[in-house]
Amino acid sequence: MPADAGAGRSPLAIFCLVFLPFALGHYLSCLLRGVNAVLTAELLASVHLNATQLGLLTSAFFLAFAVVQLPVGMALDRHGPRKVQLVLMSVAALGVWLFSRGQGFADLMCARAVMGAGLGGCFMAAVKAISGVVAPARLPSVHGYLIAVGGLGAASATMPVKLALDYTDWRGLFLWLALAVLAVGLLIRMLSPAPPVAPAKVQKTGILDVYRDPAFRRTISLLLLPHSVFFGVQGLWVGRWLGDVGGMPDHAVAYLLYLGMAAVIFGAIGMGMLTEWAGRRGIAPMQVAACGVALFVLVQFGMAANPRPGLPLLSVLFTLLGTVAGLEYAIVAQSVPAGLTGRAATCLNLLIFTGAFMVQAGFGLVLGCWPANVHHQYPAQAYQAAFGLLAALQLPGLAMFFIGRHRRAGPSGKMVACTAAMINSKEEYETRSLWSSRQGKTGPDR
Repeated sequence: MPADAGAGRSPLAIFCLVFLPFALGHYLSCLLRGVNAVLTAELLASVHLNATQLGLLTSAFFLAFAVVQLPVGMALDRHGPRKVQLVLMSVAALGVWLFSRGQGFADLMCARAVMGAGLGGCFMAAVKAISGVVAPARLPSVHGYLIAVGGLGAASATMPVKLALDYTDWRGLFLWLALAVLAVGLLIRMLSPAPPVAPAKVQKTGILDVYRDPAFRRTISLLLLPHSVFFGVQGLWVGRWLGDVGGMPDHAVAYLLYLGMAAVIFGAIGMGMLTEWAGRRGIAPMQVAACGVALFVLVQFGMAANPRPGLPLLSVLFTLLGTVAGLEYAIVAQSVPAGLTGRAATCLNLLIFTGAFMVQAGFGLVLGCWPANVHHQYPAQAYQAAFGLLAALQLPGLAMFFIGRHRRAGPSGKMVACTAAMINSKEEYETRSLWSSRQGKTGPDR
């Protein structure tokens, strides 16, 4: 532990005063991000939304989340996570409360945007706070624990939320969630220590350098759209697809969404272990990611086919394989110059959540091209078109990766340049931390 922050504090004190309060904020962020997937029936019945409005309403969270990424990152560097999170969590609590009071589409959409803006720094604040009190060698594992807590939050947005509706309606649920968000903000302010903060400035030219970096562009050309599809579709449309096409009751949909969120935890851990295993054998992380994306797209084509007996399995596989997109953060950290890793993470987060907004809203627009029945359900053909379109849009990125890999092959057919890159990747993987937090950088929100 750094002498100026962690000296004199026991591991238990660090867990209770730093990790737990900030992890609870990340937990609530992930819960509120996906809670609408279980509440669609209640929202449609209470506010009378169509598919286009439902997609825009839920995706407003992602848009606001993306917009605040750069200013939140600079505020965390300048003022520290303890002060910033109190302000942001208060804003988030206001948004959740406004959502509980909303009477129409415009009210709910504005509230959802305020909610997303307030929760936009939960993960980055947690990583920044923990990096000041935990030894660098322990940061990757603690980072994994934070991701697991986020997975628990996403899982809590499924079956537990459905069970809570037996005791209250959706408005009462959001009222209690607003109180929980405010309480966590106050908990962070009261318990977490105030580390010394050195003001830092992020120059515009540095941010532009990120987008000019060839390694950054290669990474997002393969993984940005799958990552956006994973966030955008899992957060709303998988549940609707199971109900509308599969004819499943709400409790069965909630159970499958719960299994899917559990798959996020195991998928993230398993993908990290697989990438580490491959790296020791000279296989670059981008190759692992490309294979995972190919399987992910294949699952989406399967979902477009709407095989009724296979819907439950496909819904879980979509979430499990979608975790491959999380490699984007580690690949960017490895690929770009050391001086750009922090800004690259922030820029990547901005692109991902902007993309998730576009995917979630666009999916609803496609469904809206078909008429809904009296139960607000859309026909199987609508979902075929939406899933098929998303899967097709991801094919060019895969093709570009494999074509580029083929062009780097030597005259003998062996991947000479690619092999050298894999060896370099292996050496770097074994000698350098994947996480920019070793250098005092903040990580991206997940």
